[in-house]
Amino acid sequence: MQIHVIQRGQSLYTIAQMYGTNVNTIVEANQVPNPNNLVIGQTLVIPIVGSFYWVQSGDSLFSIARRFGISPQELARINGISANQSLQVGFRLYIPQQRKRRAEFNGYVEPRGSSVAPALETAAREAGPYLTYLAPFSFQALRDGTLKEPLLNNFPSIAKSNNNVLMMVITNQENDQFSDELGRILLNNMAIQDKFLNNIVTTAKKYGFRDIHFDFEFLRPADRDAYTRFLRKAKARFKQEGWFISTALAPKTSATQKGDWYEAHDYKAHGEIVDFVVIMTYEWGYSGGPAMAVSPIGPVRKVLEYAVSEMPSNKILMGQNLYGYDWTLPFVKGTVAKAVSPQQAIQLAARNNVPIQYDEKAQAPFFNYTDSDGKRHEVWFEDARSIQAKFDLIKELRLRGMSYWKLGLSFPQNWLLIVDNFNVTKK
Repeated sequence: MQIHVIQRGQSLYTIAQMYGTNVNTIVEANQVPNPNNLVIGQTLVIPIVGSFYWVQSGDSLFSIARRFGISPQELARINGISANQSLQVGFRLYIPQQRKRRAEFNGYVEPRGSSVAPALETAAREAGPYLTYLAPFSFQALRDGTLKEPLLNNFPSIAKSNNNVLMMVITNQENDQFSDELGRILLNNMAIQDKFLNNIVTTAKKYGFRDIHFDFEFLRPADRDAYTRFLRKAKARFKQEGWFISTALAPKTSATQKGDWYEAHDYKAHGEIVDFVVIMTYEWGYSGGPAMAVSPIGPVRKVLEYAVSEMPSNKILMGQNLYGYDWTLPFVKGTVAKAVSPQQAIQLAARNNVPIQYDEKAQAPFFNYTDSDGKRHEVWFEDARSIQAKFDLIKELRLRGMSYWKLGLSFPQNWLLIVDNFNVTKK
């Protein structure tokens, strides 16, 4: 597939002509929200086999071939040119489809309120073919070892129909906030812990969960070893049932990193005990902070490079946001940015007639606009380029795959690029 960035004066017709396809194919594949009002800097994924590359200054056949993992001789043969000829800037080369590796993908889905929105179930159905795991969020542990169940509705049947492993996400949340005291009780009171594990087994059997996923956050640093002991005990218990066990981890860059969100998460121990981890590599740009990329590639890479030094790379799912934020400027502490999906961000840029820019360092798109009240805004979100950069990092570091927070936020280009880059593992 080809990632195309819209330039001034281009239309869907001229873009389709460029790649030998048609407008309807492009519109349907990308669910283009603004077909008659394209935005400069907007990306499109062109559903063709392979891709095209236009020679840039400083390129050689050797450097281009190395970039795409093909021999210079084969690249020359495919394009009907000599392997020794010099290339002119702007010359178009066809790059064949690259060999795809297997990878696993998880999608969290979070019902809110007193009922499950039909659109949320639709999003799970649409994502199901591209997922290994489907993870309703979340079962909340209670202080007596019982569980408060989330709204599940049709999610178990959706998982079954798509051959997804149904993931039982369990959190130490109280009133939707992570509780260190709840964590302390569950990890240190053996009677309650045994009851807790018994309730997990009973509930998992009831609904057909095959992965038990602990998202324990904001634990006391003093409970680091207790958490490790608990995971060993849980692993032994769930192994008897033939289930997987996994954990969610805060994005650390060292074993000695300080902070309430980090110290109780022992990367090395988790890597030894559980089947896989989800590392939450997002929220550098967050709703309560200043405007910036949600998951800039540099900090993401730093976390994952540390992670692979502590645990097998094939146990790591990179966390990835399916959303961005719209901040009102100037940022004032205490204000909250509005979450937007990639599709909503494109529509916002189109309505305000502003170009989308791309930060090469962060590998993320952004734009600025002024609203009807004269207030300035800055929007950071995800597009085909930013997600491809993350997929390239998965391949480079040989990670297990990717985990999405969260389904229900429209990003059709992501699913197109999964298919282009990977064969999704089903279990």
